Amino acid sequence: MSPKNNEIKFFISCFCFTAEDGLELAKINKVRIIRNEKREGLVRSRVRGAEIATADILTFLDSHCECNEDWLPPLIERVVEDETRVVCPVIDVISMDNFQYIGASADLRGGFDWNLVFKWEYLSPQERQARQKDPTTPIRTPMIAGGLFVINKKYFEKLGRYDMQMDVWGGENLEISFRVWQCGGSLEIIPCSRVGHVFRKRHPYTFPGGSGNVFARNTRRAAEVWMDEYKQYYYASVPLAKNIPFGNIDDRLALKEKLHCKPFKWYLENVYPELIVPETQARGSIRQGPYCVDTLGHLVDGTVGLYQCHETGGNQEWTLTKRGQIKHIDLCLTLVNFTRGSMVVMKYCDESENQQWVLRDGGLLQHSKLNVCLDSRWVSERGITAERCNSALDSQQWRFMSDLS
Repeated sequence: MSPKNNEIKFFISCFCFTAEDGLELAKINKVRIIRNEKREGLVRSRVRGAEIATADILTFLDSHCECNEDWLPPLIERVVEDETRVVCPVIDVISMDNFQYIGASADLRGGFDWNLVFKWEYLSPQERQARQKDPTTPIRTPMIAGGLFVINKKYFEKLGRYDMQMDVWGGENLEISFRVWQCGGSLEIIPCSRVGHVFRKRHPYTFPGGSGNVFARNTRRAAEVWMDEYKQYYYASVPLAKNIPFGNIDDRLALKEKLHCKPFKWYLENVYPELIVPETQARGSIRQGPYCVDTLGHLVDGTVGLYQCHETGGNQEWTLTKRGQIKHIDLCLTLVNFTRGSMVVMKYCDESENQQWVLRDGGLLQHSKLNVCLDSRWVSERGITAERCNSALDSQQWRFMSDLS
């Protein structure tokens, strides 16, 4: 079940060898070296390699890999059976200190948290028990690590290859995983295939602008295109990402429409129901005229005040949770003394009633148990306080502006 002419061709991505290294590698039988004229990064380099490949099936491998015995046929077989499958081997560990080969568990799959950082996670006990009958059964995975996978070439092209505006490295595995699942394909890990991979402690190359900014830019592009309204949970988890420009995504949104891709809600319900949606009502700013509730840089036990709204989140980023908390990262507005005129301070969020508020019709932010409301009357002297509720006072009129508005 191999490609036409029984010939297997694949692309090894390597971004750090010199021209002299390339000349040595080119001496190996059937190896063809393509060298970029300028630095292009992983995504654009892989696409260039895929464009010149002549076989029906593409196999992407990081350069720092060692393929185990008979690793390729099980992958090829699955793709030949169904060209919409994108398949990966079990990724074993090669120690970067002594190159010791360490076999990984075959009960793992790829996942992520709302910060959109890839992680390995164990299959559920029920899935592990079911697999005991046939441990060779392919494993459906919500996400691939990205460094090693096999895909039908025509399907890769139909699916839109990679997002060519992603830079250097990072986030491309997230984007292609969402795209495959939401646009009619599937992702699998094949236990009968094993490839060793050197997991490095640091990148051997630089990131223009810093690795954090590059990763955030790439990840924002994936979130903005594929996550629909659920992207708010990413921004709640990584607030600083909102300040990183992500460029134009019109072509990727057009691709999404052209392929009739399913919404992210479908992905959560059918592919990754284990990813719990945070219990939040909304995230945004709390306004009073041109001013917003602002932490003013204060931390635990600090007061909050008002500052000119600047539309960039940060100290003005608040979440109204289903529990009634007014939350900034992991701090909640707290009424320490249950008396009128008490200052409202920030404390670590818990489930106590002194952190529970209700946004009433008319703009009052009232304590869930007491007839006191957030008031800006004494903001210059004491910060925002809790005063007897009075809807006629402008100082108690608040407007919550969601980031999705």
